[in-house]
Amino acid sequence: MPEPIYAIGDIHGQLHMLEDALARIENDGGSDAQIVFIGDYTDRGAHSREVLDLLVKGQSDGKNWTFLRGNHDQMCAMFLEDYPRNDARLLVGYHWLHPRIGGVETLKSYGVEVNEGDRTYQVHAKSKAAVPQAHIDFLAGLLPYHLHEDLLFVHAGIRPGIPLHRQDPDDLIWIREDFLNCPDPHPWLVVHGHTHVAAPEHHGNRVNIDTGAGYGKPLTLAVFEGSECWVLEGDGRTPLTCDRS
Repeated sequence: MPEPIYAIGDIHGQLHMLEDALARIENDGGSDAQIVFIGDYTDRGAHSREVLDLLVKGQSDGKNWTFLRGNHDQMCAMFLEDYPRNDARLLVGYHWLHPRIGGVETLKSYGVEVNEGDRTYQVHAKSKAAVPQAHIDFLAGLLPYHLHEDLLFVHAGIRPGIPLHRQDPDDLIWIREDFLNCPDPHPWLVVHGHTHVAAPEHHGNRVNIDTGAGYGKPLTLAVFEGSECWVLEGDGRTPLTCDRS
């Protein structure tokens, strides 16, 4: 029987949901379980700092954890560079501190308040002083994808028909319609988040595990053993089967 590999959907600063997910994994697969985090650790929820503290500690402790880059992680990292940048994939007029994005909540978890009338350079200076270098390094080191046998874990999806080594890194964290609307099989079963849905979905060629934790909805945890897939809930595994409708 294949060793299980676990995947955790978009966390968005939801510390208690993450702690619960990790406890469920340990109960199901032990303390050495292989886990892939699908990205978007920060923004919207109230505890981005604490989430990163937990993940950085797990990484330094040598846990069998793989961390993928999400678009929110990239936006956060870009703001924390020596000269803050804005992600070009955002809609015109949007930026990391826009009310709909969630960067304000992330900075608040570090004790940095963003007030009306603040200038970007002022907020940036306070943020650079407040965010630990270990968190900045963690965000900088996130992976674009993780390939495990016939499973491809990626934050947002892939550009259909393009070899993996030629995929645009921005597509991997931002793509939506061209990937979501593609009914054709991919070379792998693609496990992704980024586009939140009411419940985890298995479409035959992809599995979506973003169920809106950033908006207070549940954080989804999936288990894969070869081609078989389950959602791991408080009372155990529930099969997640393909629905092509």
